[in-house]
Amino acid sequence: MAQLDVQAKLAILADAAKYDASCASSGTAKRHSRDGKGLGSTEGMGICHAYAPDGRCISLLKILLTNSCIFDCHYCINRKSSNVRRARFTAKEVVDLTISFYRRNYIEGLFLSSGIIRSPNYTMEQMVEVARSLREDHLFRGYIHLKTIPDADPELVHQAGLHADRVSINVELPTVGGLKRLAPEKSAARIEKAMADTKSAIADGRDARAKYKSAPRFAPAGQSTQMIVGADAATDGDIVTRASTLYDRFGLRRVYYSAFSPIPDASAVLPLSRPPLMREHRLYQSDWLMRFYDYQPHEVVAAADPATGMLPLDIDPKLAWALKFRGRFPVDVNRAPREDLLRVPGLGVKAVDAIVRSRRWRRLRLDDVARLTASIAKVRPFLVAEGWRPVALADRGDLRPIVAPPTRQLELFGA
Repeated sequence: MAQLDVQAKLAILADAAKYDASCASSGTAKRHSRDGKGLGSTEGMGICHAYAPDGRCISLLKILLTNSCIFDCHYCINRKSSNVRRARFTAKEVVDLTISFYRRNYIEGLFLSSGIIRSPNYTMEQMVEVARSLREDHLFRGYIHLKTIPDADPELVHQAGLHADRVSINVELPTVGGLKRLAPEKSAARIEKAMADTKSAIADGRDARAKYKSAPRFAPAGQSTQMIVGADAATDGDIVTRASTLYDRFGLRRVYYSAFSPIPDASAVLPLSRPPLMREHRLYQSDWLMRFYDYQPHEVVAAADPATGMLPLDIDPKLAWALKFRGRFPVDVNRAPREDLLRVPGLGVKAVDAIVRSRRWRRLRLDDVARLTASIAKVRPFLVAEGWRPVALADRGDLRPIVAPPTRQLELFGA
C-alpha cells in the first residue's frame, strides 16, 4: 500500500466509492467566494454528478479514504476477507486532491466515505480532519458530504456535522434480521441512535441560528441514508415501510436505494444474481409518491402484489395503485381537489398545480391536459374533462394493456 502513488490510490478508491449512492448535494446553504474570500462554492456549473441548491448540476470528487476494513459484512466488496487491492489516502492527500481538482474546474465539492481502519474513532478522526482542513486551512466553501460511522464517538460525529454540508449514516439493509445475518458486527440500535443524535444536533443548530446569526451551522443539508436492495429477503413492501419510518423518526432528506451487485468470492448466504435494476427504480418512484404526492406507506404497499410483496416492474407504482383502486376514478379535472388530481397516473406535481391555476379562468379540455403530460394515453381513462368522459374506457375490465408502456425488444448488439 505504501508503494502506491496518489494516482494509483485515486483509481482504486474512486472505483471503490461507486457503491455509495447517496451523494446528491441538493438542499445545502448557498456559499460562494466571489467576494475574494475563501475558495470554492456550492453554486454554479462544475466526477460524481449531483445538484446544487438551485437545481443546477455540479460535480463532486467521490472517493473512499480507504477500502481497507476491519468489518466482514457479507455484501461488501471491501470486507475484511475480500481479495481486493487495498489503498489508503492520508487526510492531507484528500485535501490536496480536492483543492487541485477544484482549481482545474473538475469539481465543486467532495463526497468522502471510508472503510473502518484501526477503530471507528480513528477513522472518523481522519475524515473530520479532511473536512476541518478544507474549511479552516483552505477556506473551502464548496460542498462537503461525509459518510459518518455509527460506532464512532458522538463528539466526532458532531465535529463532522460542523464542517460538512450533509452527513449520512447507512442503515445498510431494510430489516434488522437481514442486518444481523449479513453484517453481524453492525448494530441496528447503534445506527439508529447515531441517526437520532444527528437529528437532534441539526434541530439544535437551527434553533441556535434563529437566535444568533453567529452560531455555527450543523449539517445544513441534513442527513441521508442508504439501503441495499436484493441482498436479503426483504420485499418491496418491507422496504417502503422501513423508508417511511426512517423519514418520520429521523427527519431524513433522502433515503437512497442501491441494488445489490454480486461481488467476487461472495459468501454462500448471498444471492447468486443481482435484482433487476428496474426494482431499484420502482422503489425511488414509490419514495417520490410518499414525499411529494401525499401517499401513505400502506397505500404504496397496496400497489404491490399481495402474494409476493413486490411492486410490478412493467408499470410504475402510481399506475399500479390506480388500476387496483378503479373506484377512485375518473376524477373531474375541473372540479377535483388537488389531492385527487395528484393520484391521476401521468400527472406530475407541476402539471397538477398548473391545472389548479388554469381552471380558475376557464374549463379545461383534454387537449389542455395533454399539453402538460408526456402520455395522454395514460391519463385519459382516469380523467373527466370538458367534452371528454371515458365511458368506454372506464367500463373495460382490463385497462392495463392500454395504459401500460409498450414492450420494447432489446437489440442483442445495440449500443
